[in-house]
Amino acid sequence: MDPAVVEIRDRISRAARTVGRTATIMEICGTHTVAIFRQGLRSLLPENVRLISGPGCPVCVTCQGYIDAVVELASRPGVIVATYGDMIRVPGHKSSLEKARADGAKVQAVFSALDAIDLAKENPQQTVVFVAVGFETTSPATAAAVLAAEEAGLENFVVLPAHKFVLPAMKALLDSGQVNVDGFLCPGHVSVIIGSKAYELVTRTYNRPCVVAGFEPMQILSGIALLLEMMAANRAEVVNVYKGIVQPGGNVHARHLMEKVFVPSDAHWRGLGVIPASGMALRPEYRRYDGFARFNIVEGADYDPPGCRCGEVVKGLIEPIACPLFGKACTVSSPVGPCMVSSEGTCAAWYKYGRHAVARTIAKK
Repeated sequence: MDPAVVEIRDRISRAARTVGRTATIMEICGTHTVAIFRQGLRSLLPENVRLISGPGCPVCVTCQGYIDAVVELASRPGVIVATYGDMIRVPGHKSSLEKARADGAKVQAVFSALDAIDLAKENPQQTVVFVAVGFETTSPATAAAVLAAEEAGLENFVVLPAHKFVLPAMKALLDSGQVNVDGFLCPGHVSVIIGSKAYELVTRTYNRPCVVAGFEPMQILSGIALLLEMMAANRAEVVNVYKGIVQPGGNVHARHLMEKVFVPSDAHWRGLGVIPASGMALRPEYRRYDGFARFNIVEGADYDPPGCRCGEVVKGLIEPIACPLFGKACTVSSPVGPCMVSSEGTCAAWYKYGRHAVARTIAKK
């Protein structure tokens, strides 16, 4: 084993012994969840260090009512739905974008919101609806697309806004008292936009340490070590080990774009319910680009498919193997809930990288 890995493993072990109890660390970012599994980092942790996944997958926390609205829109004549790829396979109540496309609907996967602008320019007789799902990481690009549509005078482009802020979800988790979290491994991508100082809300208000980390193994392990050391010393601070990418104040230009186009609004999160001021609605001056208003659509109620416990997974209340559908009725090739669909989904990560090891562990007990 690499000496640097041995050193950080021993550092984690010493801190965990000093903590002297089970230490629960939540990684907010779905990319962290996948990286931890893919790189086998759980095998380096002491038994009293528990990692749980939080609401860090934007597709997973998007409520079912929104998905149904998108699928219904796709079936309308004269509409092209432009979406990031993960949303295409998410099952709705009766269908999915994938099935709608097979039935003749026009559904186009795009790599950015500006691709949807190009699609609208290429199809002037049809209305392009951009599925605006994501956290602070992707919302500046959506804002830029709205401004580009205005500048170009595009009347056949709208967004269906479902962007969300991460910090209100962290606050809602802690306020609920349902899940015990001793410290947070904070999302690298989101932190590029909001900055590391944003997490001082969590350290000051809830006395929980926070570490901003990248996605390489040593970055993640260093973040875990720092969290455990702060727990052992009964300190709650924000530490940034992703300094080459994340600045204390974040990306001011990106935040300015968000603030110019969006205003905070109440938003429905899968599993967490409605969280005040956690969503991003278009400002009144850009309402003509709001797909809900243009097509007179009301987002329906949220629900989980029968047997699916995705809502509990995104809150960190259960691990995927506690869901009766996991690995049986619900697999990567035949998903029931969004946690198994998204490349950042917790269930997908467990299924791809961890299910066999988990099954062996259970069999030994």
